[in-house]
Amino acid sequence: MGYDSSDDACVYQISDELAVIETVDFFTPIVDDPYTFGQITAANALSDIYAMGGKPRLAMNLLCVPNCLPPESIRKILEGGHDKAMEAGCVVAGGHTIEDQEPKYGLCVTGFVHPDKILKNIGAKPGDVLVLTKALGTGVLTTGAKAGLVSEENYAALIASMTTLNNRTGEEIVNAGAHACTDVTGFGLLGHALEMAAGSSVTLRLYTQALPLLPGARELAEMGIIPAGAYRNLDHVRPDLQGLEETEQALADLCADPQTSGGLLAALPAERAEPLLAALREFAPHSVIVGRVEPLQASYLVLE
Repeated sequence: MGYDSSDDACVYQISDELAVIETVDFFTPIVDDPYTFGQITAANALSDIYAMGGKPRLAMNLLCVPNCLPPESIRKILEGGHDKAMEAGCVVAGGHTIEDQEPKYGLCVTGFVHPDKILKNIGAKPGDVLVLTKALGTGVLTTGAKAGLVSEENYAALIASMTTLNNRTGEEIVNAGAHACTDVTGFGLLGHALEMAAGSSVTLRLYTQALPLLPGARELAEMGIIPAGAYRNLDHVRPDLQGLEETEQALADLCADPQTSGGLLAALPAERAEPLLAALREFAPHSVIVGRVEPLQASYLVLE
């Protein structure tokens, strides 16, 4: 698997029993605490492996630091990434550091998967339902937090969501026999749903009133606290989207909100959805059905 689809990672088959998944991701700080930043970044990078149905086993650090950043902060970033990788059963075996004007951190991750259990972001079939496993709103909330508009309780919920691995979630989605899967990150729910719909030649109908939202996200969206990336995401999907004019603006913005370390979006047969949700309830309590897959219509996406 390579450039022929917009998947979350590349896959190279080694044998009939084993394939390698390779991915890389890094970004600038979205929180002030360096240890938490390292955790979030690692969880975000590892998620690509889970979205493909695999297990991460080896990672390399990617670190850019300005010369004014204290060594203690650099150590905390690396510790956060290391601890999250260890939680995933993944060894951080080194990496590379350069000097840059703005801090950046991430991981290049290698994972493994049985070739018969690879999840792709294409393959959704009419009649499938769409399950989302984490609440939306990380972009709105991190934007609001910079302006001091997020309560301590809501900020704690935001951090908990972004530092939660998608490991057990990915396993359950594989066991449920999902037809397609992707993680919802920078392109927002709409952007990643568009990739799934276009790659599968189907239409995805999203239930805006059913979307799980992080505490405080809707209120901030109603205030107009929207990151610039959400507007870019919405502009990108607009030609392939129906129902936008009839959708409440705050919900439309949250559908386009760029997520950091977001949940998995899976398309699976309707009869398997409830058993999957029951299995996810313990460790992914925000998991819910957010839409359905229909035969291809005039647009790839419909907001309802």
